[in-house]
Amino acid sequence: QIVLKTLREARGLSQEDLAKAIGVRQSTVGMWENGKNKPKYNTLLKLAAFFDVDVNYLVGEEQKDRADVLRVPVLGHVAAGIPIEAIEDIIGYEELPAASFQDGEYFGLRIKGDSMEPRIKEGDVVIVRRQPDVGSGEVAVVIVNGHEATVKRVVKHDNGITLISFNSAYPPKFFTCNEVLNLPVEIIGKVVELRGKF
Repeated sequence: QIVLKTLREARGLSQEDLAKAIGVRQSTVGMWENGKNKPKYNTLLKLAAFFDVDVNYLVGEEQKDRADVLRVPVLGHVAAGIPIEAIEDIIGYEELPAASFQDGEYFGLRIKGDSMEPRIKEGDVVIVRRQPDVGSGEVAVVIVNGHEATVKRVVKHDNGITLISFNSAYPPKFFTCNEVLNLPVEIIGKVVELRGKF
């Protein structure tokens, strides 16, 4: 069960953490992961719900493509300089209605930290449309100074842009036009949907 181990490690969970979360022994998780045993169907459903993935994905079968559904990868992080399609840290998939998402390329990003609370919480997934710019006031995935991507509201001015967190504990950050070019401040895409996790 390579997939299970990958999902567990992407969440930073030990076998014991996962065992507790779904109500089995740690040794059971170990046997699943080394292929000595397989989860029963009801347990598979629990695991799929826990990791927010499709049961077929969990058992290593690619889901049959459906014309009305667009499956997009959910990434655990986006770093500077790595094209999205090259990122191997896929922690699951989200299904989008194909009719509403035909106008571009989309991916999901799992939120880390509390800078966008209360609206977007840690562990939530945002659906992002890849584009190199957004309108003033829109929420975007942004990479600043070559670090990992962050989600912020982008407000544009004649002399630069301000990145604003929803959480008032984090002060807005202003960047001049020169800093935007040279740091750089790079917009990866526009946040078009929030999928909250409970």
